[in-house]
Amino acid sequence: MTTPMEAGQGLNFIQAIIEEDQRTGKHSGRVHTRFPPEPNGYLHIGHAKAISLNFGLAHQYGGKCNLRLDDTNPTTEETEYVESIQEDIRWLGYTWDGLYYASDYFGQLYQFAEELIRQGKAYVDDLKPEEISQWRGDFTTPGRDSPFRNRSVEENLDLFRRMRAGEFPDGARTLRAKIDMRSPNPNLRDPAIYRIRHAHHHRTGDAWCIYPLYDFAHCLSDAIEGITHSICTLEFENRRVLYDWIVDTLVPGAKEGNRPYQYEMARLNLTYTVMSKRKLKELVDTKVVDGWDDPRMLTIRGLRRRGFTAASLRDLTQRVGVTKTQSRHDIGLLEQCVREDLDTNAPRAMAVLRPLKVVLENYPEGQTEELPLANHPKRPELGTRQVPFMRELYIEQDDFMENPPKGFYRLSPGVEVRLRGAYFIRCERVIKDADGRVVELRCTYDPATRGGNATDRKVKGTLHWVPASAPVAEVRLYDRLFAAEDPEADEARAFKEFLNPDSLEVLAGARVEPMLAQAAPESHFQFERLGYFYADPKKGLPGRPVFNRTVTLKDSWVREQGKA
Repeated sequence: MTTPMEAGQGLNFIQAIIEEDQRTGKHSGRVHTRFPPEPNGYLHIGHAKAISLNFGLAHQYGGKCNLRLDDTNPTTEETEYVESIQEDIRWLGYTWDGLYYASDYFGQLYQFAEELIRQGKAYVDDLKPEEISQWRGDFTTPGRDSPFRNRSVEENLDLFRRMRAGEFPDGARTLRAKIDMRSPNPNLRDPAIYRIRHAHHHRTGDAWCIYPLYDFAHCLSDAIEGITHSICTLEFENRRVLYDWIVDTLVPGAKEGNRPYQYEMARLNLTYTVMSKRKLKELVDTKVVDGWDDPRMLTIRGLRRRGFTAASLRDLTQRVGVTKTQSRHDIGLLEQCVREDLDTNAPRAMAVLRPLKVVLENYPEGQTEELPLANHPKRPELGTRQVPFMRELYIEQDDFMENPPKGFYRLSPGVEVRLRGAYFIRCERVIKDADGRVVELRCTYDPATRGGNATDRKVKGTLHWVPASAPVAEVRLYDRLFAAEDPEADEARAFKEFLNPDSLEVLAGARVEPMLAQAAPESHFQFERLGYFYADPKKGLPGRPVFNRTVTLKDSWVREQGKA
């Protein structure tokens, strides 16, 4: 893998900060990053950007990157998510230097909280959570002191220890930092740092019934692990002052610079999707999609199952860059990244998605010949494959028109076309059913054009095909899950109202060339003239695979939407 600098690109602002830190000797030249997901769902494409940045910076500067699971909310976190996060990171091509959990530090974090109380900088509040929210005010209204704000150190320690012992129900009491209720930044208005939560934790079981909140646990976990550059997204920018206050108050040596620093970047936003784990979970829970790995989901699992490659996701994160400017990138950029990767690496094959029977009347009955076709037109080292050719074949229904318009260069009555790697054929007769639908074409072939070439004439159309003996396969044509560029833009409407009703089309009767029947799960192919496809690792059966369309050969979305 190459980093932006190794690829000849300019420095982004975080790289510039690191370069300056190394020049001045800050952090003694160390670079230590971390990726800190909460295990309350599956990772999505936005996390891929954070993963690539944090692991990439560590690699680029000879540093380290930790994976830390932010497991401070036992009611939403599961071991399943922990395992999926680790697998997704490995699949993207990264390895962490240390695997940690916020729960590893529950004992230390508790002691930090007691230390805050002893310093007179934290207190136990009896206000209900909704009352705390009301009393804190907002950006235009100053906060009001809680009536419990001036409890003594002794009383606060006693109540906090009783919270720890499980004496109080959920929501009855909260430990809050004592900072400034009239600060212009609401994040400094005595934020909650511990809450009561009688819930079973996936790692610590029932050992704890109070849990630190993110703002308290995250910065101190950074400090414990020796993180130097704590990178997050822009919504945390106003909370950096709280990060600094907690670290400066509790971490020895913080004032001398021996501490982590927070930096914020724009998150990755793409068109025609949502990037909220909560909303993605809603799609799963309401069965709008078939699980977190549904190929229409922009989770890493969903993208992988659709056939997107790890290289294409890494490429996307490099192309969008690292900035402070929030923007929405066209999902076509992601699709182009995978097209370019698969164009180079995916072997070619032929499949007919909507078969139309062709009978070559002058081809000997009972005869079959094996025709060699290149596995990749630009990579001869990938060799060739043998495709059987016979009297009866299938072509795409769309490749025939009885009364074609001008510029239609495919098959029609009296017109000659080339079959890929085979022969020239000419349509002589059209067979229709009782309803007037075309069900069969009677054609002739020119035996002198074997290999699809002729010296005495040219044809404009080249069609893909499969023999009539071709095995049946299921093909799933996936498209964008939402029809609106920004499904969350209209606050008066639910985001699910903008779902694309045509996001999935299942073709159960597709025909594929014989070698595809034995395609290994997770194999990539370019189906000639159709797009890039991926052998589904979950749906297929031995000898009858299911192929998911990863992406079309060209971006047809704009053109198709223009017709609507």
